[in-house]
Amino acid sequence: QVQLVESGGGVVQAGGSLRLSCVASGGASSRFSMGWFLQAPGKARVFVSSISWSGIKSYYVDSVKGRFTISRDNANNAVFLQMNNLKPEDTAVYYCAADYSDYGPTSAYEYDYWGQGTQVTVSS
Repeated sequence: QVQLVESGGGVVQAGGSLRLSCVASGGASSRFSMGWFLQAPGKARVFVSSISWSGIKSYYVDSVKGRFTISRDNANNAVFLQMNNLKPEDTAVYYCAADYSDYGPTSAYEYDYWGQGTQVTVSS
């Protein structure tokens, strides 16, 4: 069983930055693809970014391209989401997810493990 713990959320003004972290334990995390998803109140969980277990492949939803960067540190079983130039519409709970694959899935149903989420609030 893999456990994922996110951190780094908070309240920031529009234009500011946050760096989300997700640490995995309980499994061979270096062989997981990792993803970030967000869920706004009353809405479905949506894809933000993913990275293959090798780190070679990464994907982003169009709305965050050029602003967010995903990275991973397999030696420390961690994945990060650097979020710059944040906008009020980025406000949501952000979830880290892990999947036994090497291609970085972009669909929530493909992920096997989920963290508890971390709140990101961007004020205008």
